[in-house]
Amino acid sequence: MSFDRDHVLHAAADLLTRKATATMEEVARAAGISRATLNRHFTGRDALVRALEELGIAKCEAALEAARLEEGAAAGAVRRLVREIQPCAGLLTFLYSENQLFEGEKQNAGWFRIDERLTGLFRRGQENGEFRIDLSATWLAEALYGLLAAGSWAVTEGRVARNDFTHMIAELLLGGATRRDGS
Repeated sequence: MSFDRDHVLHAAADLLTRKATATMEEVARAAGISRATLNRHFTGRDALVRALEELGIAKCEAALEAARLEEGAAAGAVRRLVREIQPCAGLLTFLYSENQLFEGEKQNAGWFRIDERLTGLFRRGQENGEFRIDLSATWLAEALYGLLAAGSWAVTEGRVARNDFTHMIAELLLGGATRRDGS
């Protein structure tokens, strides 16, 4: 039987988004392979997390492209982005909790590219008068990350409906970010 790396990574992502503390044994079982096979391809949890990071960045960048951030009003782009990112929000939530990915010199340049695009979207919204200028574009991007994580957990735990994900996140963020007269 051949090793299907994509299948293993998706199984690991699915498990770890629900149980971040899962062991390598549990990951192997979820992927339908032996722990020895898993260890042959990923020499420990750090290697697996790094491979999941690559997958998560690729999925997030694909969502950024699909959302067409440069088109139309910035608020509409935020709504499109939340909709496009929903399928990988759980994986991104798990990755954001993995501190080793964001420490030191080994930080993946993909996170910087994602941050730049999100910050640019909010800056564009500020420049065209859609978004408040008393909140930095960086903070609005961070708030979006936080809401994506909270929404992902709420859906995973069954506290909110999956179909409500885009609406609840986009509208809460935009309700706080939208520029009002005098602000």
